[in-house]
Amino acid sequence: MAGIFKRLIVGGNLRRTLLRAGILVVLTIFVFRFVLAPLRLDGTSMEPTFSHGQVSLANRLAYINHGPERGDVVAVRMRSSGRSIFLLKRIVGLPGESIGFEEGKVTVDGVRFDEGYLSYESDWNRAPVQCEANEYFVVGDNRSMLIELHTFGRATLSRIVGKVIF
Repeated sequence: MAGIFKRLIVGGNLRRTLLRAGILVVLTIFVFRFVLAPLRLDGTSMEPTFSHGQVSLANRLAYINHGPERGDVVAVRMRSSGRSIFLLKRIVGLPGESIGFEEGKVTVDGVRFDEGYLSYESDWNRAPVQCEANEYFVVGDNRSMLIELHTFGRATLSRIVGKVIF
């Protein structure tokens, strides 16, 4: 019986098994360090799109050939925290645009923007702010929260870690 378990765990050749395991470890470290950022959601600002406690991945390479687009859900590095703290937000404003809120609706350069992905009603009102050349306006999907309790605003491209893939 012990021989069967040894054969299942180690295989027929210990050296080959250790080499495969080593390659797998190196590839895993590379992928999770440079390609995919694992995220565990803490909070309700992106509900119902993403739930509290959900685990997701952000593709760090998503914006190599083009910039973020309106509607993308992205991981944003917090300004004053360590590298492992991210906010999950949706991009609603692009560089050079003026973004505001009127009766819960996003306005882009003074025109209301339809956000079909929203499930909750909102009554937010906020004067427009201008995004600079390298800034994107990000906000969560759960706009039923009080505007004072919600973290949102302009984020530079350097703070956007990647596009959330699930």
